[in-house]
Amino acid sequence: MPKTQVIPVDVRRDRLGPVDELRQLRATAPVTPAETVPGLAHRPTWLVTGHAEVREVLGDSGRFRTRPPADSEADSRQLMQPGNLLHFDPPEHGRLRKMFTPEFTVKRMRRLEPRIQAIVDDFLDLMEQAGPPADLMRQFAQPVAGMIICDLLGVPLDDYAILARYGNMLRDGSRPRKERMAAGAGLMNYFAAHETRLRAAPDEELLGMLVREQGDSLSHEELAGFAIALLNAGLDNTSAMIGLGTLALLEHPDQLGLLRERPELVGNAVEELLRYISVIPTASPRTAVVDVRLAGELIRQGDRVRCSLMSANRDAATCPEPDRLDITREPAPHVAFGHGIHHCLGAPLARLEMRLVYQALFCRFPTLKLAVPAEDVRFRIAPSKVVFSLEALPVVW
Repeated sequence: MPKTQVIPVDVRRDRLGPVDELRQLRATAPVTPAETVPGLAHRPTWLVTGHAEVREVLGDSGRFRTRPPADSEADSRQLMQPGNLLHFDPPEHGRLRKMFTPEFTVKRMRRLEPRIQAIVDDFLDLMEQAGPPADLMRQFAQPVAGMIICDLLGVPLDDYAILARYGNMLRDGSRPRKERMAAGAGLMNYFAAHETRLRAAPDEELLGMLVREQGDSLSHEELAGFAIALLNAGLDNTSAMIGLGTLALLEHPDQLGLLRERPELVGNAVEELLRYISVIPTASPRTAVVDVRLAGELIRQGDRVRCSLMSANRDAATCPEPDRLDITREPAPHVAFGHGIHHCLGAPLARLEMRLVYQALFCRFPTLKLAVPAEDVRFRIAPSKVVFSLEALPVVW
């Protein structure tokens, strides 16, 4: 019989929130020994659950590095993806981030708003024409997120299906390593060819702008790797937040009613949903560079550290009654996008997408509701999946 995968406590869920065991750890042992990181040789691993402690680890790139942990320098280099900021520490991280950041300013994101709105409206039209019931994930959240990221990268929208297939294979840790490597190679080849075309004739989209503005200071591999990292985040993280955020609002009709009555609250609602849901439950692992004393525990040089973003975002230190969804509260200092030098570069884009999606969705379908009992909604939770999401979200209107 195949071995049953054990889901770590920082990944398990009680619907949209953490399980009681994780809450108990945060209250009694915010830094505690944990399971080793799957797929890598054994090293001591710590789980950090308190808000202050999570921010301390994520904010200290001098003592905690993000370079993929491995048991030799050669292994570490093999695990690194060129252009993926999460795989690099200073000073290399700073060099890359300085080149990428100007493409994600709020001003540049506003320029994208009409195009994002058009994509959202097109898929709402299709969903309305097909009629209820609908699977909001398959018919709206996933294609909207995919088309937006393809449009941003300047790749043909007709290529969305193949890029999504490669991306899903690459992110699925349950697949054989050979399959995942093949999917990664497929994406690298795709974006390498796209990048070659852009070097000859750069367009006005994100990758074209990077080619024009950075020239040879950004290598072929770095640009392709950056595109893959952005594609994966856009496909998975954003579609998960669209689906789960919709579910959270449908399950809290008082909050949904407030949003309909006061559309100016949509910005607050986005921040509260990010905090409340934490689609990425745990930050990418850090490795201690030196011995560190944290919450009374000694983390030794070489130990791995997992920071529970989900637990930190439900810590009472972030806001009163953190387990209550309240779109009227002042935005809490959440870590849904991480913290420190690795704070998500695409956060302005994600916020813009969610704001436009929630406004348009509930305006188009004012009677939107679940098509199945709440207990029948199927969540996607597994050690092999980095992002918490939904298998499907059946709705009617």
